[in-house]
Amino acid sequence: MRPTATFLDLVRSIDSGNAAAQLERLAALLTAEPPSGPQAATTLRHLEALGFRLEGGGQFGDAARAYELATAIDPHDPSRWRQVADVARLRDFIGHERWDDASAFVVELRRRDKNSAVLQEVARRLLQLGWEHECRGRAEPAVQCYRLAYDLNGGDAGLATVDGDSLSRKIRNLRILQMNALAEADRHEEAVVLHESTRSIVGLGPVGIYEIVSARQDAAEGHGRYHEMRPGRRIADPAVTFLDGPIPLTSQPGTPDAPPQYVAFFQNCLTFPRSNVVLRGEHLIYDLAAHPLSGVADIKDGVNPGQIMTAVWGPGRALVEAPSEICEIDAGLMLFGLQSRQYGHWLLEFVPRMLCFNDPACPSGLPICVDDGMPETHRQIIALMDSRDRPIVTLPPVATRFRELGLAPVPAFFPFDTRPGLPIYDAIWPQDILAAVRDRILARLAADGVDLRRTGRRIILSRRGFTQRQLVNEAEIVETLQPHGFEVVQPELLTFAEQVQMYHAADIIVGSASSALINCIFCRPGARVVALAHESPEFYFRGFTSFVESSGARLLFVRGTTLQAEGVHPMHANYRVPPATMRRALEAVTVTP
Repeated sequence: MRPTATFLDLVRSIDSGNAAAQLERLAALLTAEPPSGPQAATTLRHLEALGFRLEGGGQFGDAARAYELATAIDPHDPSRWRQVADVARLRDFIGHERWDDASAFVVELRRRDKNSAVLQEVARRLLQLGWEHECRGRAEPAVQCYRLAYDLNGGDAGLATVDGDSLSRKIRNLRILQMNALAEADRHEEAVVLHESTRSIVGLGPVGIYEIVSARQDAAEGHGRYHEMRPGRRIADPAVTFLDGPIPLTSQPGTPDAPPQYVAFFQNCLTFPRSNVVLRGEHLIYDLAAHPLSGVADIKDGVNPGQIMTAVWGPGRALVEAPSEICEIDAGLMLFGLQSRQYGHWLLEFVPRMLCFNDPACPSGLPICVDDGMPETHRQIIALMDSRDRPIVTLPPVATRFRELGLAPVPAFFPFDTRPGLPIYDAIWPQDILAAVRDRILARLAADGVDLRRTGRRIILSRRGFTQRQLVNEAEIVETLQPHGFEVVQPELLTFAEQVQMYHAADIIVGSASSALINCIFCRPGARVVALAHESPEFYFRGFTSFVESSGARLLFVRGTTLQAEGVHPMHANYRVPPATMRRALEAVTVTP
């Protein structure tokens, strides 16, 4: 049976300008003359079509009202219409950014509907809507969709976003992106408000705003003691050499201005193991973030998995989350920080600080504080570098307050990564600092009875145990080189002393341009190093040259053919080097004086 002519006329008359009023007339009509039987089924189809039409025009509130009318007249499955109406109502609130109304509606839904399956289905619809907003770059509506789904579901359980994240993790990640954008625009106060609105969901504490300063600046303002052992100075640009002649490098050249080497002391500092951030009062002490070139750096404290703090950065100021738990330590020297457990970062960024901690200006009684989970090799290096027999304190991943904290610098301006859209920054490492590290370690090993007299070894550094920046035809290259007296070595299987012995004894070293080549700082002057790499002109060619040649060795790059793989950053792509190319490289380093 067809609905009444009055009903059909009302449905046909509804447009964007009169929908709300006409829907109320429909409601009055259906209340006065409730349809039943076949007429009810036909009426429901008309209401469904009306709701669909209104949603297509972006009138979600009016569509919700149409579905609510269907709920009242369907005797068989009113919950279906209620669910569709609820989603449309939430979409209306979201579309008009009426976040408080949406939250109140979610509270009402949870009070009204005890059926968790119904609530979870509405939450799933919100997840899909959140993903659509996210893909369109609309962060705030996406966050609100995920937040409402979280509230409706009563937590993360049983739900995941389209890309597999939990709701709380997704909200956290989007909030960090938003806060970063606000901080970069110097709108830190707005970022604080934004964080406060969802921090309870992601289990974070409140954030404070801190002025970013270098250790030297903070000490100059009377807040610490600063002793400079080596002033800032100009260092030489490295001469990068390729087997097939020069190429135009597309990375940003590192600054030739090496920072001063110092030891500085500050009282009542809050630190975060696995991070470089130091908070003192309303200041954040961080040389990298305070450097004039910090604008090129994508500073990653608090973003990488396993870190224990959240921080975002803007011009001159940062937002840092207050920790929920704090350990207390009387005094110590900071040899912990971002990526301290990774060998390449450890040897270049952290080990040189021991030169400063050995200085007479640094009190003898202070322990060296390191991150947990470091390889035994790291401790072996500390023992060789330390001239004061200091104890080592291992910090758990908990925010730590020091009554007194000693700091020393990274020997170069070294951003962990550049900001999106900017070329890779190719840091230049000061050879005077690395040479001092080399001399200290070689002298200590010799004093400990390690034989450093052997020469003439030819070494192939194997990268079989790694998945990134891998020489995929390593076996072919080994087969090419072994008849010429080369032996294959996996450095990570040796003690640190054995590694130094091996590099120091080598006349020629061949290996992928990776952290294993950093040990070439222990080569003898005149040794030849062949660094195999993919073909990207954006690689760290200057950086590798500067630290390898700090020993007096000479470095030759051989570029192979890049093997691109989905999801792999071009800087970490695997590659292949033809055996004929390897033979030409061997000839170059054995013939050229």
